[in-house]
Amino acid sequence: MTVVLSDQSISTTLQTDGFVFIEAPSVAALLSDFGFQEWGGFASSWNDLGLDTYMADGGRYRRRRHAAFSVSRETIERKPHQPHYQSRDYNPLNGGVERWFEPITAEIGSHFALHSILRFSHVVFDRLTPAATRPKAWHVEVHQFRVEARPGQPGHPTPEGVHRDGVDWALVLLVRRENVASGTTTILDSARHPVGRFTLTTALDTALVDDSRVFHGVTSITPIDAARTGYRDVLVVTFRR
Repeated sequence: MTVVLSDQSISTTLQTDGFVFIEAPSVAALLSDFGFQEWGGFASSWNDLGLDTYMADGGRYRRRRHAAFSVSRETIERKPHQPHYQSRDYNPLNGGVERWFEPITAEIGSHFALHSILRFSHVVFDRLTPAATRPKAWHVEVHQFRVEARPGQPGHPTPEGVHRDGVDWALVLLVRRENVASGTTTILDSARHPVGRFTLTTALDTALVDDSRVFHGVTSITPIDAARTGYRDVLVVTFRR
């Protein structure tokens, strides 16, 4: 029997451990309070992502779209399209350059499902941020990722290895897994000692991470049926002051 968590218990675990893994039934119940609907149309948009051409390892296994928002207690406003940037301190593989990805479509950027996820994230992350450093509005980046796996060509969800993202908070939500094995997430503390391990297996399985306190990495995925391409679709949302 799955226990449905409250946003308060999620906040408490995140504050204590630096991360929390939330199973899909709890996520669905929580998001319903924030206007979550039309999941099918939202999830199907992962079939229309552009190729990530910035992979320094030469890989062509990752597809994505990107958008930036300003999120406050009152509003969610989309910002003009902009590059995604990480320093090499946080991303030694692909960092140090402005990466211009195809924008998230207008339909998905204003979708009920996405906005419910942003509102839920704001409630949790804003609550845990000390009042003295809590911004009036957060800079939020949203990434649609598809990592593909083929025979002899595994897909790497975190090709940069175990890392931090250089933000304050992050949410990772599983959209779909198709014909893939592995993709297990490991959480490490500031001394890089493992403190958590889980696999997002069901649509809406979600992890919340305090990026200032813990590192994370995801194992490579491989196809179960070698005759078909496998893939792992996730939504990544980051909050930065």
